[in-house]
Amino acid sequence: MRDCDDQTETMAFLSRPETYGLSGRVERIDTHAAVVFLAGDQAFKLKRAVRYPYLDFSTVDRRKAVCDAELVLNRRTAPDLYLAVQPVGRQPDGRLALGEGEPVDWVVVMRRFAPECLLDAMARKGPLAPDLIRDLADRIAAFHDTAEAVQGPGADRVRAVIDGNRTSMAALPEALLPAARCDRLHQRSLEGLETLAPLLDRRGQAGHVRHCHGDLHLANICLWQGQPTLFDCLEFDPELATTDVLYDLAFLLMDLWQRGLHAEASHLFNRYCDMRAESDGLAAMPLFLSMRAAVRAHVNASAAERQADAAQREDKAAAARGYLDAALAFLDRKPPRLIAVGGLSGTGKSTLAGKLAPLCGGAPGARWLRSDVLRKRLAGVLPEQPLPPEAYTRDHSAEVYRTLMEESRRTLAAGMDVIVDAVFADPAERRAAADAAAHCGVPFTGLWLEAPADTMRTRVGARHGDASDANAAVVDRQLSYDLGDLGTWRRINAGGSPDAVLMAAMEGIEPSP
Repeated sequence: MRDCDDQTETMAFLSRPETYGLSGRVERIDTHAAVVFLAGDQAFKLKRAVRYPYLDFSTVDRRKAVCDAELVLNRRTAPDLYLAVQPVGRQPDGRLALGEGEPVDWVVVMRRFAPECLLDAMARKGPLAPDLIRDLADRIAAFHDTAEAVQGPGADRVRAVIDGNRTSMAALPEALLPAARCDRLHQRSLEGLETLAPLLDRRGQAGHVRHCHGDLHLANICLWQGQPTLFDCLEFDPELATTDVLYDLAFLLMDLWQRGLHAEASHLFNRYCDMRAESDGLAAMPLFLSMRAAVRAHVNASAAERQADAAQREDKAAAARGYLDAALAFLDRKPPRLIAVGGLSGTGKSTLAGKLAPLCGGAPGARWLRSDVLRKRLAGVLPEQPLPPEAYTRDHSAEVYRTLMEESRRTLAAGMDVIVDAVFADPAERRAAADAAAHCGVPFTGLWLEAPADTMRTRVGARHGDASDANAAVVDRQLSYDLGDLGTWRRINAGGSPDAVLMAAMEGIEPSP
């Protein structure tokens, strides 16, 4: 990193309340590449005059171009937040002014929001609400659907990021990031890329490489007017921001996972995959998570260099080393397995499957395939939109189970654990699940949930905004089914609390080899 233009005068000017016609204090937020001044109901973002291996803000013209790009690109996801690009100008009398005069620098002007609206701040206080995670996944999926597709080989882009991470690490002092571990990460990442290159190239040709957000973590998402809103995208290099959509998502998944928010990461991942019918690229997720952790490692190490306070410097350095360890750990994967969760409506299958998903396999947990969600996808409607009775014919249900097994096999082949959540009332459906595991050569566990009839009726009656359309009449009809022999499926009393059911289920699942 190298400091370029002297911005001392500009920063002092932007720190003064009178610059904005205010009398209150101006708050300042410093990052490795920008300084944000919070004044009144607006925020003014100044690019630092710095040059890193991966960005160059060294001249006024470069900073102006990047500010213009930031405005345009962020209006894709946060049009209400991004207002304008304004100059910090020199007046004829030599004084600086905002919005007029001969430009000496440029700022992006944004609407200000309360710091507690940042998802980063919300996550520090505890778990994030399931509805918030669902809405966030839907927002990201919709953004990816409309982002500009850039066809071409996908593997070359991934290689450039891997090599760029190593270059950034090599530019740092050995005391910050041990060179031997950085070399090990680079080697293992390239080995993973060699295996994945054909898949990544196919995805690039198929339109999965798009001009994405590029910097999608919790500190770049806020609640604006009650909706999760993506902002502060990667604006300085369109090549870096043009990535596989799963690599874009991986930054947020990695951020959640590293904070210990495994349930949130699993929920976000599975909802996103449901909304975009994503199964093809799942084999790349370990590498993508690792690459994102590597980015965080060298960014934190660079920030440590800038700290004047020794304690803060060590905090940043420790965080950098933690991310380096995580980048290596994400590449370690155990063999996958298939878990089927069956039972009549109201026994709590989806509650159990959702709790199991983050506990199975590596980050971000198991792929949770739910028959109710898949049925809605095949019908072309949102998961929470009710379907008419004719969508539940025997033929429609056979298609749902057939597709469940196809997706299970594809996901297992990608190396990811699978949890299939469906009624599985027909012995043939249960055999198909076991056969899918056998076909892929992975362990299989069948869990059969049972609960009192009144409990089942009460549970389905209490549902709101759920993918299941079952009601008490459906429960009564299912109670008359001849289930046949459950065979090796483990019966679980699901009449108790969700945590008690989870504990009983975990006792019946063989540990991963």
